[in-house]
Amino acid sequence: MVPLDKLDQIVRRFGFLEARLSAGAVPAEIAALSREYSDLKPVVAEIAAYRQALADMDEAGAMLSDPEMKALAEEELPRLRARIPEMEGRLRIALLPKDAADARPAILEIRPGTGGEEAALFAGDLLRMYQRYAEAQGWRFEILDLAETELGGVKEAMARIEGEGVFARLKFESGVHRVQRVPETEAGGRIHTSAATVAVLPEAEEVEIDIPAADIRVDTMRSSGAGGQHVNTTDSAVRITHLPTGIVVTSSEKSQHQNRANAMAVLRARLYDLERTRVAGERAADRKAQVGSGDRSERIRTYNFPQGRMTDHRINLTLYRLEAILAGDLGEVIAALVAHDQAEKLAEMEA
Repeated sequence: MVPLDKLDQIVRRFGFLEARLSAGAVPAEIAALSREYSDLKPVVAEIAAYRQALADMDEAGAMLSDPEMKALAEEELPRLRARIPEMEGRLRIALLPKDAADARPAILEIRPGTGGEEAALFAGDLLRMYQRYAEAQGWRFEILDLAETELGGVKEAMARIEGEGVFARLKFESGVHRVQRVPETEAGGRIHTSAATVAVLPEAEEVEIDIPAADIRVDTMRSSGAGGQHVNTTDSAVRITHLPTGIVVTSSEKSQHQNRANAMAVLRARLYDLERTRVAGERAADRKAQVGSGDRSERIRTYNFPQGRMTDHRINLTLYRLEAILAGDLGEVIAALVAHDQAEKLAEMEA
């Protein structure tokens, strides 16, 4: 049974937000109030439908004592009784605590792991996979930094992804992605296992993460590329070192001004993520880690080319359509991860 007092609180909060926005909230509040209003609007619609279904069921129950209406009531009651559990399930999910970062843009970082040039080529495959998925969702995908190898692999890639629900859907992608295939560089036809690491961080605002100038060292240097025309001949690349944590961020696109802005955005995201991880660790010290824990050392997924399969090890999901997944068709995978995370949280709330 859904807690009715909680539903009442949500409806009252929605009414307050509606009144504040209609009355003309101060500019500094409008963005936050509008976001909360948009988040609550579908929940309030679900609550209204649920309450109406309960009222209809009570009315149908009362009609059973009326000989003229009994047949109609007996026909209507089974349908209403079947709908209630489904509606309660949707409401329980809607009432789960929200991750404050879910609506934020995301910073995507991809680096090759074990496997040499083949790992770099696989890192490039992952970058294209996420770029195609983002494009299919109508999101904006902006490369912040990209270092490539001679064969077109990726030494390091950073991108900013902006759109509706970006971090909410991509946050489960953080971890070690493993590939099993015959590398282009392998003449003997042997299957190799390589890996790449993916990190998805919620973007942080300047007002949230204050970085004093004394805490950073900024170095400019000449950009290095794969060679030939890719080598930058000006000192436009920027490397920022955060002295208290030792975090180093580089950006090596064409504009030094833009490189500094990109590097600071990534640094803020990493520091924000560190704080989120610390707080989450304190909250979950005595509980099982969630799917979205963000542990970058955890092997989360295997892409097996000979068998044409992708397996997500956290939820034991195996799909035999690897080509489509690498082409950006990640919807089924992400939906399964979101559903698993919701089920874990529901079980925890009801324990």
